[in-house]
Amino acid sequence: MPRERLSAPEARRLALASQGFAEPRPDGEPGGWDLRRVLKRVGLLQIDSVNVLERAHYLPAFSRLGTYSHEALDRLSQRAPRRLFEYWGHEASLIPVEYQPLLRWRMERAAHDAWGGMRKVASERPELVAEVLAQVRDRGPLAASELTAERPRRSGPWWDWSDSKRALEWLFWSGRVTAARRRRFERLYDLPERVLPAKVLAAPTPAPDEAQRELLRIAARSLGVAAERDLRDYFRLSAAEAKPRLAELVEAGDLVEVEVEGWGRTRGYLWPGARIPRRVEATALLGPFDSLIWERSRVERIFGFAFRLEIYVPAPKRRHGYYVLPFLLGDRLVARVDLKADRAAGVLRLNALHLEPGAPAETTEALEAELRRLAGWLGHEFDRLP
Repeated sequence: MPRERLSAPEARRLALASQGFAEPRPDGEPGGWDLRRVLKRVGLLQIDSVNVLERAHYLPAFSRLGTYSHEALDRLSQRAPRRLFEYWGHEASLIPVEYQPLLRWRMERAAHDAWGGMRKVASERPELVAEVLAQVRDRGPLAASELTAERPRRSGPWWDWSDSKRALEWLFWSGRVTAARRRRFERLYDLPERVLPAKVLAAPTPAPDEAQRELLRIAARSLGVAAERDLRDYFRLSAAEAKPRLAELVEAGDLVEVEVEGWGRTRGYLWPGARIPRRVEATALLGPFDSLIWERSRVERIFGFAFRLEIYVPAPKRRHGYYVLPFLLGDRLVARVDLKADRAAGVLRLNALHLEPGAPAETTEALEAELRRLAGWLGHEFDRLP
């Protein structure tokens, strides 16, 4: 019979197992199959521009696999046969190519859903959009900085977006161009037919409600047990989109409503195929953009761990630091560290360490070992904890 109730420890272990933390790290250097296993677990990888430690999309596989090759992930996302493509999933994300048809409804709604500056250019300067598309067609893969129409201007530490850049981003949102690869993190755009597998482009386009149900299924499988907010946040669905789809999934038996200890009146949705391990013996540093901790209210519900991204908080008001990684030991988040890769010195810098109340005695030893592993993966040195 389907479960009707989960204890707090069961929900915690299920969440970790669904994200790939109940599986042992591979012996030797992880390969492409190991990476694909992680991608099946997490569903997509968030991209972020902050590079104080390492680019965000590389960290989830390290957390689950250990010292894998950066180039192995690059091959999946930048070379044929391409396994990943870049689009708006959970923010900018690397997403399995087979999910591309599930996001076409979002591409088709660019006129309503894209950011204001992009919509304005698309409606007021269609000739510029056509010109930018022609440049990508003729010269791609092409960076925004290589457009000959208008170039972005420097304003303080940031680039102002020119109309040509907005036009290019409009084309990306609407699916008329895609990312071929990144060069020093700058996105290079090309036509989808020159980037994505032909069989993906030829796949039929599902109706929006069908696509949204499948995206929620992917999120449910990756989360194990989740609240409505957790599920819709995974692919950034609106409440208006997600609520009726969730009701349909429950009615079809694709999700099971459960009561979860400690969640109060928050309803849980269980993925029926999920298995709850008897124990989880993970050791992992979690990047702040890891899918395990995307939804902050979920982190507090499941782990009793209040986590806030403080990158955009003024320095004097930060509690824990600029780029903070929670530390997972067993099935608990027991510490957090503020880290920086000092690339000039070749050293991993520990700016701050905060242990959680009740952290076990072995926390610091396990954390030091994981920091050494991270430093080695980055090609840096790490001395020891203070």
